Amino acid sequence: MDNKINSMSRIFLVLIFLILYAPIFFLVFYSFNSGGTMYGFKGFTLDWYKELFQDSRLLIIVLNTLVIALLSSLFATIIGIFGALGIHSMKKRQTKNTLLSLNNVLIVSPDVIIGASFLILFTMAGVKLGMFSVLLSHIAFSIPIVVLMVLPKLSEMSPTLIDAARDLGASRWNVLTKVVLPYITPGIFAGFFMALTYSLDDFAVTFFVTGNGFTTLSVEIYSLARRGISLNVNALSTLLFLFTLVLVVVYYFISQRNKPNGWGVKK
Repeated sequence: MDNKINSMSRIFLVLIFLILYAPIFFLVFYSFNSGGTMYGFKGFTLDWYKELFQDSRLLIIVLNTLVIALLSSLFATIIGIFGALGIHSMKKRQTKNTLLSLNNVLIVSPDVIIGASFLILFTMAGVKLGMFSVLLSHIAFSIPIVVLMVLPKLSEMSPTLIDAARDLGASRWNVLTKVVLPYITPGIFAGFFMALTYSLDDFAVTFFVTGNGFTTLSVEIYSLARRGISLNVNALSTLLFLFTLVLVVVYYFISQRNKPNGWGVKK
């Protein structure tokens, strides 16, 4: 009976992965099609990738996207760490739960609502839509993600570590930099990479707050797709997919390297 359940669960898992990844592999496969359409594979070519790298406007958009993603992730991680420390330090459970709920609401809220809210805010504040408005928006929606990634590591940390450091004469700053931050490093990296992928991938919020000739890859891909099927979109999407895979692999090795052993000491 157990073997039957295990076999069924494996088959179900394979089907789920096929449903999830088949469209991606289909897209990647046709990015090498010399026929120029997605209806029949006529031959292997790299012309779509060459055309992609010869498009200076698209390369600038790629650079814009990476700069926004890296800067927003960096600022969101710094702010999120202090936000998580603040929530964790709350003595009253009700206050802590309220703050955590407010943080979670921003994650589960529809992107369209968040994007429209930022658009109204920037319009009322007189902020010109462009790189600055996109950067602020990405920082704002990335902070709750970092908080959620860091909080579990803070909860895992034994209070005796902080007590021992204080007994040895460590100042508050030394406790933070020599005890707390090294312990929650895996959570910090998790928050940073999650914020990075969310920023690279975001469309709805960016679509509302971009302007003045500034755009990101997600908005540009949407614009290209609306004009008609072009294998440039396939090539660009393939490169984005590979970049995401690299991020996942890098995060895995970093998390394994910073994983503490049973005594709370990093390997």
